[in-house]
Amino acid sequence: MSVILPTIWRYLQILEAPPYFLGLGLSAFSFSGLVSGPVFGHWSDKTRTTKTIILFSNVFEIVGNFMYFMGYSKWLLLSSRLVAGIGAGAGSSIFGFLTRTTLPDERARVFAAVMACRQAGLLIGPAFNIFLRLCDFKLGPFIVNKYTSPGLFMCGMWLLMQFAVMFLYWDIPPLDSFPEQDTPLREVRGEEDEPLMSLEDEDWAAAVDSNGPVNPEQTETRLSSELPPSPPDSPPPDPSDPFENFSASREFLREEVVVLLTAQFITLFNQTALETMVTPLTQKYFGLGELGNSVMYSLCGLEVIAGFFLVRWLSRVLEDRVVLAVGLLICSGACVWCLIFLANPQGGFVFELIEFIIGVFLQLLGLPFVAVSQVSLFSKVTAEKTQGFSQGVRRSVGGLATILGPLWAGGLIGNLYVMLGMMMLLLTLIMIMMALSYEKLVEPPRVENAQDSENGG
Repeated sequence: MSVILPTIWRYLQILEAPPYFLGLGLSAFSFSGLVSGPVFGHWSDKTRTTKTIILFSNVFEIVGNFMYFMGYSKWLLLSSRLVAGIGAGAGSSIFGFLTRTTLPDERARVFAAVMACRQAGLLIGPAFNIFLRLCDFKLGPFIVNKYTSPGLFMCGMWLLMQFAVMFLYWDIPPLDSFPEQDTPLREVRGEEDEPLMSLEDEDWAAAVDSNGPVNPEQTETRLSSELPPSPPDSPPPDPSDPFENFSASREFLREEVVVLLTAQFITLFNQTALETMVTPLTQKYFGLGELGNSVMYSLCGLEVIAGFFLVRWLSRVLEDRVVLAVGLLICSGACVWCLIFLANPQGGFVFELIEFIIGVFLQLLGLPFVAVSQVSLFSKVTAEKTQGFSQGVRRSVGGLATILGPLWAGGLIGNLYVMLGMMMLLLTLIMIMMALSYEKLVEPPRVENAQDSENGG
């Protein structure tokens, strides 16, 4: 979605849209994802598959981006963001897939790597405007210029993604399909250290030498019974319904879950509010156009990617809740800085630019800490069998934040004290909530196997 960020403001102005349409256009994408996320997550929990869901959701991305390219009116542009946002709901299925196929102690590192990939897209996206802004031609009845070309470009990228998923991706079995092995991947890696022939195999070989030839059928039966089964192309269907004893209130109204969902909402609300504010702010105070904003977004993406790799390293030695606390402290410091220096910039061009850079740097520095830790913790305090749906709910809460954030900022660009004051108030709230619930922000003890054995007995 970041390809459109440097140009959507001017695109809407050309279509004679009022200023609040900037907030509507950015929020529409999140609104559709808010609705479709739990639906796709529930689908993946039921079927234990992800590939079909991704292929289906990508169709909405293709259609939505082509509608953005057409750009006949402000209403078509708004509709295009609504349609494309439906496809974003597949993210809940993807995070559910990652939870089911990773071990708890490695999950934060895996999530950090995946989120770094997302940030790489946010980095590369605006940078494409460096050459997309040079487009100026007609494609049949459609005009291709620096405002419409991002939609056509992303339509082509999603088409390539369809073929990549179709031919290069497949679902792998979740960890709970290996009931006798808690860490199957590690045991497979450890097999390389075992001797090629065990004592039992040597005794069997000696028996062959002493008793003469063995029946080939017996040999085949022995080998087939001893060889490990090959992994299936797709996960085996789960005979039990993951939602059989599921209760949404029992799952999501626990103290630790409420804290993590609140952290998700507040951090995304603040992030999207600042993203909405940045483009008009740079145009007003620094005179940046499409090229300048593209370079700025690219530099911001580089910082965030570096931050995710830093968090990936820190997650090896620090608990998720410690990483979350550090991230919230950094975000609070960034908000205080923006209140003091950016709400009413003074001191001339150079000083205003330095104040702006420091504020944006601090805000982006805290983002990876909060994002990775709360997603990792959320996957550990909610049930694994319904991770797709749970991640859909989490992303819907985030989607609500990314709807309200741009709407809040879009209406208060001229009154930054009120806008930033609300952001500081929300950060203070989540800091208090986390301090009161700090002891509960840990992975609960695993009792699933014991319960299964009791039910089976």
